[in-house]
Amino acid sequence: MKLGQATIKDIAKALNISSSTVSRALKDYPGISNETKEKVKALAKKLNYRPNAVALSLRKSKSSTIGVIIPEVVHFFFSTVISGIEEVAYANGYNVILLQTNENVTREIAAVDTIISNQIDGLLVSFSKETSDFDHFKKLMDYHYPIVFFDRLPNLPDTVNVTVDDHTGAYKAVKHLIEQGYTKIIHLAGPENLKISIDRKEGYLKALQEAGIPIREDWIIPCPKGTPEESETICRALLSHPSDRPDAVFASNDIAAAGAMQAAKAIGLKLPEEFGAVGFSDWQFSSMIAPPLSSVSQPGFKMGEKAAQLLLEMIDSENEEAFTARTEMLETGLVIRKSSLRKG
Repeated sequence: MKLGQATIKDIAKALNISSSTVSRALKDYPGISNETKEKVKALAKKLNYRPNAVALSLRKSKSSTIGVIIPEVVHFFFSTVISGIEEVAYANGYNVILLQTNENVTREIAAVDTIISNQIDGLLVSFSKETSDFDHFKKLMDYHYPIVFFDRLPNLPDTVNVTVDDHTGAYKAVKHLIEQGYTKIIHLAGPENLKISIDRKEGYLKALQEAGIPIREDWIIPCPKGTPEESETICRALLSHPSDRPDAVFASNDIAAAGAMQAAKAIGLKLPEEFGAVGFSDWQFSSMIAPPLSSVSQPGFKMGEKAAQLLLEMIDSENEEAFTARTEMLETGLVIRKSSLRKG
């Protein structure tokens, strides 16, 4: 280690204490003993430790405000998550600042900079589809800044996360289709870099394997945009061959499922008799289209509540356990409607 390049982690390792303790000692937190504060400050001085601009911004006075970075405000699922976050935040005297990325990583990095410059106390994050490098979040975590990731889990160590059991939700959805007599089931998959997409695909595969249905890789189609136009185009091509035609779809989101249903209708197939569909997220429109769409429901409000509770514990607690890496997993449900009820 070179002088002038020491970090909080370096000091923590040298003294065999946590990064959180070092950070709090440097900030003169009352819960840290005078002996520990003296040791930390002495070593910091010896190593010529200097907090950078990020650290200086993050160590200023409490703002009683938390930040939320989300991909889309208009997404029904995320809107319910926001409601849960606000419920907990306001009940505990915190305001909420909302930053939308529109699934754009450049906007996401700018949002993190906004959080830093405005001295927000903590951050809740569901990162964009484009995000594969998480350095803009890691630089905050290196200064022991409170962050909780929800829905989409990053490829980072030592994170605190809240998500749903996507694997089981997908498995139950495909198993339901099989029980209804569908055997040629395609999967419209989500962005390949998202763990939720991977888990949903694995749930789909497990249901087919258990039923002894051959897996066709050409029937697992990435649908990264998740738009009805994208899925309708894909499914029109697949459904145009009567001798090798799928009889159902499990889509990674409801919009993609709706596009698949439009494709089936366009070529004259009867739903659900000749083509069945199940989506994921249970958007409000799912019960309003014809036929109503079966879907895997996610407890968005509960996810928002839990994520906010964990974040406030990290902000307000002087206990290192609040920062312990863990993933809280919430259960999904299967809402069965006419789009998949071939047997009535």
